[in-house]
Amino acid sequence: MLHKLLVGTAIFGFVLAGVGARSARAQDSSTQAESADKTPAHDHDHDHAQANETAATAAKTKADIPAYHAEAPKGPLPETLDPKQFLNAETRNVYTLAAKEKEILYQQPCYCHCDKEVGHKSLLDCFRDYHGAHCMLCKKEAIFTYTESQQGKTAAQIRQEIMDGKWKDVDLTKYDDPLPAN
Repeated sequence: MLHKLLVGTAIFGFVLAGVGARSARAQDSSTQAESADKTPAHDHDHDHAQANETAATAAKTKADIPAYHAEAPKGPLPETLDPKQFLNAETRNVYTLAAKEKEILYQQPCYCHCDKEVGHKSLLDCFRDYHGAHCMLCKKEAIFTYTESQQGKTAAQIRQEIMDGKWKDVDLTKYDDPLPAN
């Protein structure tokens, strides 16, 4: 009996370590992308090899665009999780805003690359399950989508801005308090 308990505990530990490593890898991809954005501009003295390396990196970046739907959905979309179930105000607020923008979230990629890790097909999927509750990238992209949509931008315009990394400037601390009632 003790042997079975020890084996079960060891397996559980390995599963938890694997989930933590995947989450850290998804979060780290944002850090790498942010540091790549902060690389100083090249001067004219750099050699041809460095220019080829930059072109190869740009091509890889284009090929690494996460899954999204290019067009609006044809039918009704599934609901996001109920925001009331979250005790954390920031998470509750993000899920509240995500529920208001399901059609646009459906058309956005998610740069935590949950499409590869958990099979998501768009940013909307992050808020149909609990993934969006613990992923800062998903939260920032959802807030960015909501605020840009409120300014009248189309899903395609917002998607291009997300691909350009503009969601990284979102300050989540602004959502630590309850949203005003609408």
